[in-house]
Amino acid sequence: MDKLVAVEPREEMLSVQGDPMVMQFFSPPQGEWERAVIIVPAMGVSQRYYAPLATWLAEQGMLAATFDYRGMGKSRTRPLPELDVDVMSWAQHDTELALRRVRETAGTVPISWIGHSLGGQILPMVPSHGEVSRVVTVAAGSGYWRENVPKLKRFSWLLWFVITPLTLTLLGYFPGRRLRMIGDLPAGVMRQWRRWVLNAEYAVGAEGPEMRDRYAAVDVPITGFSFTDDEYLSRRNIESLHGFYTGAQVSLHRIDPREVGLSRIGHHGFFRAKNREALWEPLLMPALTGVE
Repeated sequence: MDKLVAVEPREEMLSVQGDPMVMQFFSPPQGEWERAVIIVPAMGVSQRYYAPLATWLAEQGMLAATFDYRGMGKSRTRPLPELDVDVMSWAQHDTELALRRVRETAGTVPISWIGHSLGGQILPMVPSHGEVSRVVTVAAGSGYWRENVPKLKRFSWLLWFVITPLTLTLLGYFPGRRLRMIGDLPAGVMRQWRRWVLNAEYAVGAEGPEMRDRYAAVDVPITGFSFTDDEYLSRRNIESLHGFYTGAQVSLHRIDPREVGLSRIGHHGFFRAKNREALWEPLLMPALTGVE
């Protein structure tokens, strides 16, 4: 397998409600592009994890952009207990600003959205989501705890009813890194996410009719990739989330790693550079462009 060409990202420091937010742009070596792609991260995952994919997309002639939500990765500049954010503000402010910067930088070319886990959930909450012409979700599901895979479900009650309330009260944030789960998260993010996870209709059920309408208003093609060995989300989680996108043409693909010559993919493995021949080239490129 050929190594990825060295594409040097250009970093931008933005400001969201007085706090810094860092994003990076990966431009094609030739300096021109016919499409732009924004990669919207999962909960607790730094943008550096998506750099191999962003580099590859730039090699394919696309402008690719990554970013960190406030409090995550390069956008973490102060103690999390001091940060007043929740999932909705990550969507309505952080992701909104990142998407607008992609539009400003890319010009008039189409923009595709790759949403990993949380990144596939928050699209309807981003005010400028109408700028996006195609959507790809990766391991994105409702997160409703009673529909998680059996191994996680056995532990979920402890996480949501004991560990989360206790740590938020004592520490003022969720110490996921020390607990070896999810990653460190601001208290507001974890509280709102907990409300969603405990509702059978996830964010739609927890936030009410307006949220249902937001999902229904998305009307661009959505391609969803999920994996049989995902350690968190079941098929039902995946189908539940995508079922809220009632105004979109949704195509779901459930992938068994063995069927594509891999031993494992899981919740995060799609973005590893070693999987580009098995996953990125045959699956992702058609989904991003609409060209088989």
